[in-house]
Amino acid sequence: MKRCVIVGGADIENYELICRKLSKDDYFIYCDSGLRHREKLGFEPQLIVGDFDSCKNPNLDIETIVLPCEKDDTDTYFAVKEAVRRGFGEFLLIGVVGGRLDHTLGNLSILLYLFSLGKKAEIADGCSEMQIVGKESVFVDGTYSFFSLLNISGKAEGITVKNAKYPLENAVITCEYQYGISNEPLPGKASEITVQNGKALLIKIR
Repeated sequence: MKRCVIVGGADIENYELICRKLSKDDYFIYCDSGLRHREKLGFEPQLIVGDFDSCKNPNLDIETIVLPCEKDDTDTYFAVKEAVRRGFGEFLLIGVVGGRLDHTLGNLSILLYLFSLGKKAEIADGCSEMQIVGKESVFVDGTYSFFSLLNISGKAEGITVKNAKYPLENAVITCEYQYGISNEPLPGKASEITVQNGKALLIKIR
């Protein structure tokens, strides 16, 4: 099935880098003011979602879900849930970090939500890519200058990091002590990361 790309309204600093990650085969959902990225991304929405409190409803001949302004879900979270309901199993979220910290943190929690459903998901911005790591190995190659491993869910135990400047074996990272920041893949090798109990946020820095 197609990958679902969800476009939020946060700034996109490097359109060229983001566009390299996009494909004409992707299914695009634009959320509210995320529509401002439409022209520079060069991809039309298949679905538009929003309460249109931050931009005017363009009333395009495209499926549009108009949400109430007062609701529990943000426009982005609603779009993700709708895409899950429609059967998508892989997600890329762009324009969802930066700007308002509350929205950024809320959108990072979407990665936890999708991970809990067994979905593949990534957030990308102008310099980094973010995903959740669990028992299945994730690799970071020399494409990335640095990577950080953060506990954002309360439990991250049995952490192993191989082929990195700062290796770990059966380690624990707590929410109170985030020491897994700014690691580096070894030259010519791909770092391998696993979390046996719980999960962690991996941020790969270009």
